Amino acid sequence: MLRICSRPLIKVNMMKPCSSMKPAAATLGAGRNLTQQNRVPSLPVPPLKQTCELYLSFLEPIVEVEELKHTKKLVAEFLKAGGVGEKLQRGLERKACNTENWLTDDYVKFEYLDRRKPVVVHSNTGMILPKMKFRNKQEQLRFSAEYIMALLKVKTMIDNDTLPVDYMGGKPLCMKQYDWVLSSCRIPGLKTDSLVFHAKSSNPPKHISVVHNCQFFVLDVYNSDGALLTVDQLYIQLERICDSSPQTNTEPIGILTTQDRDIWSRAYGSLIKDEANKESLSAIERSIFTVCLDRAMPPEPNEMRHNGILQMLHGGGSQYNSGNRWFDKGLQIIIGEDGTCGANGSHATADGTVCMGMGDHTVAFMMKPVMKPEITPSAMGPLPVPQKLHFNITPQIKEDIEQAKQHIDKMARDLKLKVTVFKHFGKNVLKAHKISPDAFVQMAIQLAYYRMYQQCCSTFEPASLRMFKLGRVAAIHSNSRASATFVKSFDDPKIKNSEKVDLLEKAIKAHKLYTNMAVNGQAIEGHLLGIRMQTVEEKISMPEIFTDASFIKAFDYQISTSQVTSMTDCLACVGPETDTIYDVCYSVLSDHISLIVSRFEPPNTCNEKNVEHLIKAIMDALLDMRTMLELQQAV
Repeated sequence: MLRICSRPLIKVNMMKPCSSMKPAAATLGAGRNLTQQNRVPSLPVPPLKQTCELYLSFLEPIVEVEELKHTKKLVAEFLKAGGVGEKLQRGLERKACNTENWLTDDYVKFEYLDRRKPVVVHSNTGMILPKMKFRNKQEQLRFSAEYIMALLKVKTMIDNDTLPVDYMGGKPLCMKQYDWVLSSCRIPGLKTDSLVFHAKSSNPPKHISVVHNCQFFVLDVYNSDGALLTVDQLYIQLERICDSSPQTNTEPIGILTTQDRDIWSRAYGSLIKDEANKESLSAIERSIFTVCLDRAMPPEPNEMRHNGILQMLHGGGSQYNSGNRWFDKGLQIIIGEDGTCGANGSHATADGTVCMGMGDHTVAFMMKPVMKPEITPSAMGPLPVPQKLHFNITPQIKEDIEQAKQHIDKMARDLKLKVTVFKHFGKNVLKAHKISPDAFVQMAIQLAYYRMYQQCCSTFEPASLRMFKLGRVAAIHSNSRASATFVKSFDDPKIKNSEKVDLLEKAIKAHKLYTNMAVNGQAIEGHLLGIRMQTVEEKISMPEIFTDASFIKAFDYQISTSQVTSMTDCLACVGPETDTIYDVCYSVLSDHISLIVSRFEPPNTCNEKNVEHLIKAIMDALLDMRTMLELQQAV
């Protein structure tokens, strides 16, 4: 269950391979600064007894008493000396000794490549920049050229190992994910997908792919001497592309990437039977990144960037820009005619914080004073015309495209997303009360959900595992015994305010403890996944604790959360991973809190339990919890 990691834990200093991955690239990140990278330790295997005890404690607020009693018996049996649990734990520890990271391969496969839901909304991350003010098409293309150049400069830093190292708590983080974002692509397959990486191959790509009016082009971004094209040259090439791709009835081949993975896999198999199609697909997959030159979306009713976020997540449907995409690419940058711009990234290749870090570095390059580039002989020569990619569309592929249009239009219609700025207070007020801002918001979300549903739920918050080699993310379980006690007591008039404050402090203390454990490689979900995968490797029957109803409830998250902040005013956005989950993306700033809440709400959804109500419940909870603190302070 992967979301964007909690950004405040990671500091980006702006001053100073999976078994299911295809062998298109050699060793990933082989040239990384070894002095820093070698300081990054391998992921530890947590003690099995500790994980099982934590597992039971997380279950307590969300399962019935009899269910918990049954699960405790199963756990006790699993932990018996000399039993199956001990055997699997030893096997996992041996695996950890022989691999850089015992979890990442299984994690990527289980959480992404095996998932059959579409990557659009359910998996990919979005990032939106502050809106630009383009007066015409030329300004859109000029900005696009500058954006491309800035991102290519970031690529040069990655290639040359000069990208500043990210730190968490003063410790360097694994930087290899930056090698995976560019020149990468997800390839659909039946039952499971694969990832291809070309950046470190013997013939790394020198081109980007550009899509305009659903028509794809190859644009070489290096001159014959290996130097990058200038911004002026990129502008000329983009102008040529737009002139060569008028708005026509071209079949939007990219819309196929919005489909369920098995459906897309079958269509992909049909496409590559044709040699021209196969070459065109290869050109897109090998490209450094994709540039999407979008049509304008409907005008915004306010300044909340609602439509812009949807444009980054799914393109707005078939009538707008959903076909002007290749959602399998590691990174797409998106620039609309109306000034809406940002990016969409594959979560399978890299975590949201890495994509946001690349975005911050790119924006930082764009904000630097532009120096007149030195004109080289190759820069003065004629530019090769960008190559238009052609697809032969059979009647079956045409039918697949029509089905994909219907599918993405339903998804765009059913996805409800609301952006709100809570202006009453931010982290300054919470720090004055000596309270963790992140933990405070998490408890407010718990309280809001309890007020709406009269029950506690399994809640996910991600923590970065990049303190370890090849680390991805771990789950912080915001629901705990302490949080359940707090939310159940909050509206009880018989309980004194001082007791409620004490319960909040205990809940926050528990949340901080679990956060620290997760960041330090002691989270339970990844460990239990590793143990489950070990049963397959050792050909052992699946232990009952993994087929128990409680196990499903423990990780059947009803709310997925992520706190993400940007150093350059970019805004991260993600969608719900399943059709029933709420996704809450928030950012706690000095004097306000930004909230983006999304959920799938098909027609006839219960009107009393929806995105609007959850946002209101969260804001009410934030205000009520602050009032509680102030009442106690006044005593």
